Amino acid sequence: MNLEKSKKRISKKAKMGFQGYPTIEITYLGPNDSLAIEVLLELVPEEGAEPQTERFTTTNDIREDATIQSAIVKMIERSGAQSVILSEGVTFSGAA
Repeated sequence: MNLEKSKKRISKKAKMGFQGYPTIEITYLGPNDSLAIEVLLELVPEEGAEPQTERFTTTNDIREDATIQSAIVKMIERSGAQSVILSEGVTFSGAA
């Protein structure tokens, strides 16, 4: 799947808002607000359950990595996530 198509599918699912469980929260992390080198995915299968986490890391901007973005789409589909929460911007991770 190409990069733009993956990003559009993730964004569209996130814009739908809370639709129930399971949920996936996507948080981009980086050393500053313009470079995301890591993405954290947290799957919550049901209300009150502990989140299952998956983390991907790269040296380039992970938001522009077609392979990672496609993997995120596949994880959303395979988990049956009803809700996708996409954190705005890049969260400072303290990585240099």
